[in-house]
Amino acid sequence: MINVTKSFLPPIENYTKLLEGIWSRAHLTNNGPLLMELEEKLKDYFGARHFIFMNNGTSAIQIALKGLGITGEVITTPFSYVATTSSIVWENCEPVFADIDKHSLTIDANLIEALITPRTTAILATHVYGIPCNVEGIEKIAKKHGLKVIYDAAHAFGVNYKGKALVNYGDASTLSFHATKLFHTTEGGGVVANDETIAHRFSYMRNFGHKGQEDFWGIGINAKNSEFHAAMGLCVLPYIEEIIRKRKDLTELYDELLLKNDLQITRPVIPAGTDYNYAYYPVLFENEGALLSVRDSLNAEFVYPRRYFYPSLSSLNYVKKYAVPVSEETSRRVLCLPLFFELEPEQVKRICQVISQVLRFKS
Repeated sequence: MINVTKSFLPPIENYTKLLEGIWSRAHLTNNGPLLMELEEKLKDYFGARHFIFMNNGTSAIQIALKGLGITGEVITTPFSYVATTSSIVWENCEPVFADIDKHSLTIDANLIEALITPRTTAILATHVYGIPCNVEGIEKIAKKHGLKVIYDAAHAFGVNYKGKALVNYGDASTLSFHATKLFHTTEGGGVVANDETIAHRFSYMRNFGHKGQEDFWGIGINAKNSEFHAAMGLCVLPYIEEIIRKRKDLTELYDELLLKNDLQITRPVIPAGTDYNYAYYPVLFENEGALLSVRDSLNAEFVYPRRYFYPSLSSLNYVKKYAVPVSEETSRRVLCLPLFFELEPEQVKRICQVISQVLRFKS
């Protein structure tokens, strides 16, 4: 069985060694030494001034919204995981959907300004599949209208754009370290912020608002993470470049087998100046019928790609409806093929052979 992804696990002896330290200290959570070490190492990895480790990427978005004082309307993308939208609604804000660019599949910056109203306070955009948004265009609009910018960078670990880590753009970038991600801590996430005041606010909000044992900075929630999760992150991080290299090799093999054989399959376009992380392998079929035929044929061979992201978030039953035809059409045609560290070239060839047979038969 080949699933769309498989979690990378470091050598178990590396993890066990850190577990022994946890046992000897009996310091399991509440900013233990491993958690603080991971925060410092990730801050250095990103070249960021501040990184706050949290329990998951959804809490990270919610705290970013709350911590930046976002109210009213938030312009966002309809093509992302549901947490991007649900976090906005959860924080009693209103998502306003701008359609996506048909090439990169990220939010179309050219459509944002027309959606701004007196109630608009922020833009929340996703670097979908780790593909950079039009960060220059979004920054220009945000400065002109006094808006905050949050990037959902759940897919963007290890991506650099124009010489710096992609997570350093915007007022805050949120990350997910779920087990399915390129870099993971089993469960986890966090926020990058380069403004010291904002970073301190996020840090307090992550821990009930505590400011010492007997004082409170203000309102907060429990978004802390544990030493066990930090230990996993510390064990995975040394392998990240090897993980990216392997995924790059597999991506290039997919490209060779699928894009050069007139199968009418296309791929999202990655902007110039991007050092990509190969977090996903999305392909766009000519229509939904072709996608479903390929998916069903792969399932019959015990191969399980996934429709990331379907349906378009504009169809959720708790949001206002907006005309986002590119997102809706894209969501019907896009399929993410298996891509993970342990995937073998022969398995990629097998997957591509099934796809080729289906599409050639249909034509």
